[in-house]
Amino acid sequence: MTIDHRIMLMKELESWHKDYNAELHMVRRPFSSPGYHTTLKGVTHTHPTLAACIYALALLDTGEEAYAERASDILQKVIGLQDQNRDHATFGIWSWFMEEPLTMMSPPDWNWADFCGKRLVLAEQRHGERLSPALREQIRNAVYCACDAIIKRNVGPGYTNIAIMGAFVTLIAGEVYGEERYVDYGLERLRKFSDYTRELGTFQEFNSPTYTVVAIQELSSIHTSTQLPEAKRLSADMLDVAWRMIAEHYHAPTGQWSGPHSRSYSTVMTDSVRSFLQMACGDAVTLQPEDTMTYSLDWYGNDIQCPPDYRAAFHDGRGGEYRQVIHRAADGRAVNTATTYKDERVSLGTFSKDVMWNQRRNLLAYVPNGDSFSYIHLRFLHDGYDYSSTVFSCRQEGADALFGIGFCTDGGDTHIGLDPIDGTLEAADLRLRFEIGGRLEGVEARLAEEAGAVRVSLDGGALAMQAEVLFAAFDGETPRWEIARDGEKLNVDYVVYAGEAKQFDFRSLQEALLVLAFRLGGGEGAALEASADRIAAGSSAVGEAVTEASSAVDGSGTLAEETAEADGPQVHAAYRTAGGSVLTLTLPLKPAAKQQMLR
Repeated sequence: MTIDHRIMLMKELESWHKDYNAELHMVRRPFSSPGYHTTLKGVTHTHPTLAACIYALALLDTGEEAYAERASDILQKVIGLQDQNRDHATFGIWSWFMEEPLTMMSPPDWNWADFCGKRLVLAEQRHGERLSPALREQIRNAVYCACDAIIKRNVGPGYTNIAIMGAFVTLIAGEVYGEERYVDYGLERLRKFSDYTRELGTFQEFNSPTYTVVAIQELSSIHTSTQLPEAKRLSADMLDVAWRMIAEHYHAPTGQWSGPHSRSYSTVMTDSVRSFLQMACGDAVTLQPEDTMTYSLDWYGNDIQCPPDYRAAFHDGRGGEYRQVIHRAADGRAVNTATTYKDERVSLGTFSKDVMWNQRRNLLAYVPNGDSFSYIHLRFLHDGYDYSSTVFSCRQEGADALFGIGFCTDGGDTHIGLDPIDGTLEAADLRLRFEIGGRLEGVEARLAEEAGAVRVSLDGGALAMQAEVLFAAFDGETPRWEIARDGEKLNVDYVVYAGEAKQFDFRSLQEALLVLAFRLGGGEGAALEASADRIAAGSSAVGEAVTEASSAVDGSGTLAEETAEADGPQVHAAYRTAGGSVLTLTLPLKPAAKQQMLR
């Protein structure tokens, strides 16, 4: 479908108008939070600073003089909420909400210099001549403060979306205001991001449905707004990286974005992401019905287009297997490799080593189910919330995976860094979960005849998920499988502990490790051929399967045995895949520091 951006802009603004508070010159929104940064509790609505910036720019984008005064009022109000005191640590940034000053946040979000600064510099670039001289001076000063905060913070190229957005704010501010210091910084930041991405082969925030879309928006903003040929070339090259990544991971049979995801807020592709892809591809594909299209105000005035060579991926059901190193050690060794397999029936994606944060999708599968789909998402839960101090280690080939769940002595609880556990954790419930969602008709789970195994029938029996526990040890507990429906989800849980709240000290635990084999395949699949054995500290014997085959794959596609470095006892597991090769994995039995576990 062909999208008329002007019509969509005006239509989207109708809902924003209803939430505008003329007395406060802010937009009222239902309160939402990822669980960190803000300390607000018990509130139902807030007035976000970023929403105000977005709304003000959109009002100016309409070109309607009737909205110019409202936009000016909003911009003045938002600028007044910026910390412009250079003696403060929070200089140049905004709080998330008008109701919560920066001094209340824990901690403040320095990204707001980038997010809010972008809209302010665009207001000047696109509409400066329509604004009063006094307001334009306020905008200039606020943009300078944001630029200086961005430069002081100087995030690295691994922080994908902020690395790009900070380059945009400083580069375009420099061009708009004739400030060479900002141009030089923004262009050099874009160069570093390009060099880093080329060396790695992809974005550090790999295959994130949320942040890949953000990256495309920000890179398109640079390409659209800059006058510098080098910036246009660099942004175009990085846009190709982003669109290629989406094309490789879009699974046409289910209409879903294949895993693994470095950061994700929804396991099911949202209408907003699908609408973004539809907007960028135009008439070449049909991904979102016109009557359910959503429109982002940030798309207006931004030339966002999927390259023609990648559009076929959105309706082509052909599969493939893709491997991409996303993290290397200082010596160049691959630490974390993303693997994605997709065919006309299934999509399975895994990381080779990462933490089980709630924004990670370390093992994620999609399968057709009637005229819809079902998904399988692996999680590890502490009292019902994803526990970030577990480490997922995996080898995948096709629709088979051999994986382990280890435990850190440090790291975070609900977040990878904001709430460290300091070695101990109080818990009433710890469990590994295969969360199955999407369409559940024709989905049934049962314990298999093999000890420690479960089977989930999918798509009315046409497909099946098999999982078998090969090794389980955790502080003397006796884990067990538990199957339960929870609303619109089917939870297949391996319960590690459930009972009275108790303290677990991972520094003193001698054994804490789970190892499982996993397969997606035909509904009548045979029992999995897999095993796991303890290895004494210092032993070189890792079982007969190691001499039989090895399929730990590095970034070049070379087959190589990988043995975990550990001072104490280990567990070695081997699993024969449906294709006949053998996946092997060797992991430490005892919890260790996060840095060591992620080597």
